[in-house]
Amino acid sequence: MSFMSSCFSSIVDCFNGGDWNMGNVAQSAKSSHPPAAGYQPIPDVILDTTTMGQEAVVVKNGSRLCGTGSVRASTPISQSKAYWEVQVQQSGQWSCGVCTPSCDLNKSLGNDQNSWVIDSDNHIRSKNEVEYTLEHPVQEGDILGFTYDHVEFNFYLNGNNLNCPILGIKGTVFPVLYVDDGAVLDAIFEKFRYPIPSGFDRIMVEKVLL
Repeated sequence: MSFMSSCFSSIVDCFNGGDWNMGNVAQSAKSSHPPAAGYQPIPDVILDTTTMGQEAVVVKNGSRLCGTGSVRASTPISQSKAYWEVQVQQSGQWSCGVCTPSCDLNKSLGNDQNSWVIDSDNHIRSKNEVEYTLEHPVQEGDILGFTYDHVEFNFYLNGNNLNCPILGIKGTVFPVLYVDDGAVLDAIFEKFRYPIPSGFDRIMVEKVLL
């Protein structure tokens, strides 16, 4: 397969099943017309297209990342115990975890002081160091789970705790995803594929009462 054909195939896979125009997503949210049959409401937490890397592409109502670059969630983790998932839709170079607001979203993750991730090289990285190497590789179609309680950041693979905690993360952090080389990741912030670990809940949007 030629390079151009490979690129086109990757783009088609990324856009498949999703609304590529994020402007349409915002317009749908504001529309006063009743939803059409099959309409899927936009979740409270999505991938934030206002802060993503310049060559990153977000589709599927703000849940799928493709292209090249990183994107973080639309809200930080403010509650005491949070859980979310990421599905590897298509293999390539990828990483996902949490980052601070200072993280450079145009670069790969885990290579700075502002991101803590699991990656396609089967490493768990923290502060530009490999903290753990996985015994079993992450495959296309697998579901990665994450729990964060402001003390420990834990990783799950298809519902099983990898027992590779990262400690000492300070300050405000967001869920974050990175892709390159044809990888496609789906962020899952509700309707999880696996049971939520005891004591945890989906990420809540902090609401200000006037």
